[in-house]
Amino acid sequence: MSGNEVSPEFARATTDAQWVEINGNHLAVEVLGPEGAPVIITHHGAPGLGSRAEPRASFGRLADEYRVVVFDARGSGQSEGNGTFSHEQWAADIDALREWIGAETIAIAGGSYGGFMAMEYALRYPQRVAAVVLRDTSPDNENADAARKNALATDRVVIDMEKFDRIDYGRVRDDEDLKDCWREILPLYDFVYDPEAVERKVEATPYRYQAHNYAFSVNMPAYDIKPQLPSLAAPMLITVGRTDWITPVSCSETIAELVPNSELVVFERSGHSPQIEEADAWTRTVREFLHRVYPSAAR
Repeated sequence: MSGNEVSPEFARATTDAQWVEINGNHLAVEVLGPEGAPVIITHHGAPGLGSRAEPRASFGRLADEYRVVVFDARGSGQSEGNGTFSHEQWAADIDALREWIGAETIAIAGGSYGGFMAMEYALRYPQRVAAVVLRDTSPDNENADAARKNALATDRVVIDMEKFDRIDYGRVRDDEDLKDCWREILPLYDFVYDPEAVERKVEATPYRYQAHNYAFSVNMPAYDIKPQLPSLAAPMLITVGRTDWITPVSCSETIAELVPNSELVVFERSGHSPQIEEADAWTRTVREFLHRVYPSAAR
């Protein structure tokens, strides 16, 4: 499968996208919510594994009063994968989407690797950012050491560390290998381990190994935005699950310490996905934050 192809199963399952040409790639984009409402652009996590499905489910809850833009980043989901998968390029794609939707300023949101991109965008295009919403993310690559220790220490499953290394270092061989490695680490993500739910996630994931490998072999070794974070002026909400194994609470605490106008909320009965595991509380927290710093017309 080439960098531009997606699985037929995923293509059949996601038919609501419009195809928007952004910086030489057709991206799968969905726009939710009323015209004229303040715009939220959300970036999914896990390049080559993630898609717009997760932010559509979580931030789509805010589409009663906000204009929510969800999309598959270049190289992920249904979108084309031409060119580079650098943070600079992904941030430029976000800004081109902002121009396409016609918003002078936006709230930028993202979880996990999408949180990396939300912060990268806010740093590269500060004049365009009215608010930032983060979930379970990190300001540098130090989370990788913590994740490895947590994987080795877990009593939930026995992790094949050869597969762990391939996915962690961006060395997977093809889409099937990425799927196999993803299945290996998925049991670590949730607050409550459900093997059947893990297998459903494995089968529902769109696999694009080129973007994943680039992100983790090229982008991540040099990723450290801590020195720039104190310059952020936009209000920021940082959310994280208490038992997150891959971007632990300490990572979010570091962001909160560095960003002047930030607030941190820890969800006590969540792993890496409080937007799912404590959906009502998480949604209420995000909505109340946005009402204060980025109010909708309904307010």
